[in-house]
Amino acid sequence: MKRLIYTFFACFLISGSLSSLAAQQPDLKSFNALIDSCNVNLRLPHKPLIGISIGANNGRLSMSSAYVKSVLKAGGAPILIPTIEDGSTLRSIVADLDGLILTGGEDVNPLWYKEEPNRNLQEINSERDSFELTLIKLASDRNIPILGICRGEQILNVAFGGTLYQDIPSQKQDAIRHLQTLPGDKPSHPVVIKQESMIHNILNRDTLFVNSFHHQGIKNVASCFTATATAKDGLVEAIEAWPNHPIIAVQWHPEAFTAAGDTTMLKLFKFIVGKADTFYLAKKMHKHFLSVDTHTDTPLWFNKTGFSIARREKNRVNIPKMEEGRLDGVFLAAFIGQGKRDEASLKEAVEETNRLIDNIYRQVEINNDLCGIATTSEDFARLKAEGKKAFFIGIENGYGIGKDLNNIARFKARGVNYITLCHSFDNDICDSSTKTKREWKGLSPFGKKVVKEMNRQGVMIDMSHASEESFYDVIKLTKTPIICSHSSSRKICDTDRNLTDDQLQALAKNGGVAQICLLDAYINKDEKKACLDDVITHIDHMVKVAGIDHVGVGSDFDGGGGVIGCESDNDLIQISVKLIEKGYTEQDLSKIWGGNLLRVLNEVQKAATVNK
Repeated sequence: MKRLIYTFFACFLISGSLSSLAAQQPDLKSFNALIDSCNVNLRLPHKPLIGISIGANNGRLSMSSAYVKSVLKAGGAPILIPTIEDGSTLRSIVADLDGLILTGGEDVNPLWYKEEPNRNLQEINSERDSFELTLIKLASDRNIPILGICRGEQILNVAFGGTLYQDIPSQKQDAIRHLQTLPGDKPSHPVVIKQESMIHNILNRDTLFVNSFHHQGIKNVASCFTATATAKDGLVEAIEAWPNHPIIAVQWHPEAFTAAGDTTMLKLFKFIVGKADTFYLAKKMHKHFLSVDTHTDTPLWFNKTGFSIARREKNRVNIPKMEEGRLDGVFLAAFIGQGKRDEASLKEAVEETNRLIDNIYRQVEINNDLCGIATTSEDFARLKAEGKKAFFIGIENGYGIGKDLNNIARFKARGVNYITLCHSFDNDICDSSTKTKREWKGLSPFGKKVVKEMNRQGVMIDMSHASEESFYDVIKLTKTPIICSHSSSRKICDTDRNLTDDQLQALAKNGGVAQICLLDAYINKDEKKACLDDVITHIDHMVKVAGIDHVGVGSDFDGGGGVIGCESDNDLIQISVKLIEKGYTEQDLSKIWGGNLLRVLNEVQKAATVNK
């Protein structure tokens, strides 16, 4: 109903203001036709909700209806967003959006990019600047597809750290005229479009003739953007953050051409509406299944003064970011680094592991209206139904259990669902994949007892970080499926921390799950280039090798995880968007995001014999 109302008022905007309609002779036939067109028909295709920012002039809202017409022509449902100073109201509006268009208008105040105003600076609207910068922050945090137009391109560039020419004619030598006197649907100069850019893919043009109504423009491009179109004088005419962030922007006014019937410029609006539709679909799917990240090191933050999992902190995992990324649950790892293996050191390791678990419970207790501890799939489903986030507990590095098998039962009683047998060094349980001396050539005698006891207690065995020999020893010995809570594909990125195709196939035969790790060094050999598309390549390969029933996601956030385009929990929705675009179904996503892990958890717990 809310989407219907938004579209209804957009229709009034196209026809004219309500006051102007009242002054005219009522056209009941047209009015009835409009009402009929707004009737709900569940068989009609969904129309993504596209927010359009509105400027103000002398206290009156001001925006060309061409923006609305263009969104409607492209198949979207427009919602007009005026300058709003109340953050909670704006947050509520943005939370419902599927896409966003930032429109043209006044100059951007140069104080936002730390420059003194130029004498040729024209009309500014600091309230609109503040509003749109907030709007951009809220929308980009949620990975909502964004199209910036003219001023919209400029404010986007400023929002992400770029700068502007305050006045092109006086600040840029040999500049062409960018403020035309021709009508808006008439072009005034050409731009060259960069090949292999998204805008080139959209428009399928090397050169495009555009209109021009501005005297400000991009000077220094923000680091997250690439300049993808330029005018003859070198002025940046288009920027984009694709494929890692769903943002594109142009300096010209495509809505003026589109409203006049231009089909080429309409492609820009169809593109943003199409991306918004996929984003809507991803959000809708996430409502239907349980999604969980199987490995984070967030408890390392819990000792920091004033930290709260309920606030949008600088770390990568917290409840607001989980909400933005449509993530229902997280495994919080009690990570203990490998230390000495004498009796005193092992005792301290056990005590430190317990302290980390204490901190997890403390955070949850303080914020029990927002989250809860989950130990079973039933807990997980209940917490989601209650509108709360679920926190599972794991132990990273079996060093944390010391050499006392009874500690496995003690930690199980504290809610621990998995133990990662080792970390980056060999320990008393097994050899590591990384800094190994092949001390045991796989599992140690004590390690074999650990595997059997974990089976008996119903605790999942996590083989991330373990050597191949250790992996295969466990596969032969365990009576239940295992997991690799944060390991990617060695075929795609050759590092000892990743799994070979043979391991993936053995894991599938065992009934287990491998969760892709988002740490840059495990995603791309050139760590600085590791990005979201690389993550999708890993998932796609692992699914092809092991099967859709044996792949998941374990980000390693707050422990080194994070790549370009997928840096925190709020970005995880982008994995779903990308997989949908590759043809993955809701059933596929439900397995990757939680179904596979929960199946293993249920099997492991069901097979436990300690209470039988």
